[in-house]
Amino acid sequence: MIARTWRGWTKASEADDYQRHYATVVATELRGIEGFRGARLLRHQAGDDVRFTSITFFADIDAIRSFAGDDYGFAVVAEEARTVLTRWDERVTHDEVAVFVT
Repeated sequence: MIARTWRGWTKASEADDYQRHYATVVATELRGIEGFRGARLLRHQAGDDVRFTSITFFADIDAIRSFAGDDYGFAVVAEEARTVLTRWDERVTHDEVAVFVT
């Protein structure tokens, strides 16, 4: 299994909007991908800046490609998300999951 990690930042006033987008639009899209194994969205606020860390889990690189395309290291950031994010990682990281506890 592979973990795909990405970070995006927004103002505190826009954070709930991004979280709602992830919980609805992003989650729905991910659930439709064969090989998708789950996701977590982490939220950290420091003053007026909120950092979101998305960790998605996929069975293999082919499953990631079906979500992200051939250049699967490039971040997938929908236009709706871009309207509330102030910045984001252009590239994501991929790590082999060594231990997965539920």
